[in-house]
Amino acid sequence: MEKKVALVTGSGRRLGRQIAIALAESGFDIVVNYNRSRDEAMKTLSRIRELGRDAIVIKADITKGSQVKRMVEKAIEKFGQIDVLVNNAAIFPKPVKFWEISDELWDYVINTNLKGQFLCSREVVKFMLERKKGKIINIASLGGLQVWTEHIAYNVAKAGLIMLTKAMAKALAPYITVNAIAPGTIIIPGEESGEIKHIPEHKIPLKRYGKPSDITEIVVFLATKGDYITGQVIPVDGGRSIL
Repeated sequence: MEKKVALVTGSGRRLGRQIAIALAESGFDIVVNYNRSRDEAMKTLSRIRELGRDAIVIKADITKGSQVKRMVEKAIEKFGQIDVLVNNAAIFPKPVKFWEISDELWDYVINTNLKGQFLCSREVVKFMLERKKGKIINIASLGGLQVWTEHIAYNVAKAGLIMLTKAMAKALAPYITVNAIAPGTIIIPGEESGEIKHIPEHKIPLKRYGKPSDITEIVVFLATKGDYITGQVIPVDGGRSIL
């Protein structure tokens, strides 16, 4: 079987963990990235190894170029290649009025949800181009397609990530495909109480919130198939984007 390696940022917990596990189940060895949640990242590592795949855990703050560069170098040292990059790491801050957004909050959101994805992509692409193959999957958000008036910094960052997706797809063709997934509200099992819900469930056209598999199935498809798809944004939101 051909070796396949995926780097999933923010894969110590929540959706990132689910993505890493789904890719491992599909035959990928995994680079598990975390910034603060080391214990959770080790749980992800253990689960991947239970599936018979190899994995490495690397701490890196994706907003710091030097740390991203070292993370990618360590991944290459371990596996010799990165076939798929999933830019998953992100933050979703508490609601705040536009005129109350601090400089610090604005920078934190933009750096984590946009700059970090740029930095990770820039470093990984250097190695993908050497092999003339690779796939980048950005986890954007419905918030990059719609305005949420108390999450404007988040809106701007995710909209920027969508444009970055399209720009990279054009710049890196024909060797590297770049696509984005725009989730709506995804409920992580056991964490329902902490999930911010922008819309009552009954108002979603499909009458339910999303579950991790709704996202992971699309990630796996793009990572393993979807070779003729690039520069696209796939909403996975139960129909909220058509409201």
